[in-house]
Amino acid sequence: MSAPISTGASAPVAAAPWTAVAAVAIGAFALVTSEFLPVGLLPQIARDLQITEGQAGLMVTLPGFLAALAAPLTIGVTGRFDRRHVLMFLLGLLVVSNAMVALAHHVAVLLAGRILLGVAVGGFWTIGGSLGPRLRPGAEGVRATSVIFSGVSVGTVAGVPAGALVGELIGWRWSFAAASVMALIVLGGLAAWLPSIKAEASNGLKQIPAVLKMRTAQIGLLAAILIFIGQFATYTYITPFLNQVSHIDAGTVSAVLLGYGITGFAGNLIGGWAAGKNVRLTLAGTALLIGAPVLLLALTGASAWAAVAWVLLWGLGFGMLPIAMQTWLFSAAPDRLESMAALFVSIAQAAIGAGALLGGLTVDGFGVVATMWLGGVLAIATAALIHRSSHGRPASVALEAA
Repeated sequence: MSAPISTGASAPVAAAPWTAVAAVAIGAFALVTSEFLPVGLLPQIARDLQITEGQAGLMVTLPGFLAALAAPLTIGVTGRFDRRHVLMFLLGLLVVSNAMVALAHHVAVLLAGRILLGVAVGGFWTIGGSLGPRLRPGAEGVRATSVIFSGVSVGTVAGVPAGALVGELIGWRWSFAAASVMALIVLGGLAAWLPSIKAEASNGLKQIPAVLKMRTAQIGLLAAILIFIGQFATYTYITPFLNQVSHIDAGTVSAVLLGYGITGFAGNLIGGWAAGKNVRLTLAGTALLIGAPVLLLALTGASAWAAVAWVLLWGLGFGMLPIAMQTWLFSAAPDRLESMAALFVSIAQAAIGAGALLGGLTVDGFGVVATMWLGGVLAIATAALIHRSSHGRPASVALEAA
């Protein structure tokens, strides 16, 4: 096994093997697959438990809110614990969560399992999401972060569509059972490949107020609130939209979600490259690539062909989002990575929960098309906010924009 990785801000660190980065990426894949598995299964779950699709959307809402609470608490509660052991514990919660959902015959048990998932998500992204620059310090830090966040794209490419397909063929419960087994395998991978990782010397809740005073961080976190509410007010209900408005059958929806994930994977690669060149334009462009297709989906989604085209373009934008947003925020506080990661995860997950909840209320009250309008407008607003920022501009231009 590799030597322990020290993450103190004052001491130089040795690069960990790329297999360690891959281990965290695989953990991210398992988390993303589990978190958004209900997206392709909402109609089935709602029918089986005799609830509305908006109520079934609580399977996305609750983990988001719990993850928001768990993110800052993780760096406070785990203190100086080896980050390898913390990540293994959180993956263990994922195993239990998916098993509970698979066996649930009452909505209370179902949601209890998803609450455990929320704790795992918030903790994992706080620790694991900040490991790229620490496992591969220096110029390779952005690349390592891109590899870790490729787990998001691969989870969207393979995990969510595969779960939807399994649910269509043999039932939604089997999708969650398979996710539980997958999480157990990933847990073994973390144990085998991830080296011992010491906590940051500057880690802790005391660092968060200082991070919140940074202007660039404030803009980035506000952008995260807007874009994640917009994204998940819409994406959570994409399956009902494609069923009801575009008249695409359940089997074809799985293929559309697969296409969304494939373009998302391409977006992750493009986003990692582009963020290293100009993070402001990359993040603004990412928000535009999410907002414009969603608005066009609301306008022309009655055509199945148009709907598929806009969903694929939307996937490209969403694939770019995690790495673009993370790069912006990490560049604002390079010496407080865990504190920044905790803030980002907390705000993003709360926004995911709020988006899913707001989208559910909109769907139940005004119809599934209305939530596309809502999400698209919020994403376009995010693009405008980032574009007007001075972060990443030449000094003379930044003064004019301020």
